This record gives sequence, C-alpha cells and structure tokens, in this order.
Amino acid sequence: MPQLNPSPWFLILIFSWLVFLTMIPPKVLAHHFPKDPSPQSTEMPKTDPWNWSWY
Repeated sequence: MPQLNPSPWFLILIFSWLVFLTMIPPKVLAHHFPKDPSPQSTEMPKTDPWNWSWY
C-alpha cells in the first residue's frame, strides 16, 4: 500500500510547514488596524442629580 510509505509525505509536510512559517507570519505581523483604540482617562465624570419637579 503506497499510503503507508511515509517518505514522500513527510518531506511534503516539512516543506509545507517551512513555507507557512517563513511566508505567513511576516504578512500577519505587518497588518495594521485602521482605528487603534485611544487610551481613555481613569477619572469618573461628575454627575449632577436630577431635579424632579413633582417630587
């Protein structure tokens, strides 16, 4: 049975992983998000109490 012979498939597996590890990570790491979140202040805004006219 030829599918039990690992010699050609192992070489294909190694070469495909080498291609994936050399080409894809630089492309992924070079990606820039168009809108980076800006840091927000940690101060809480001052809230005024409501003035209920019927209470």
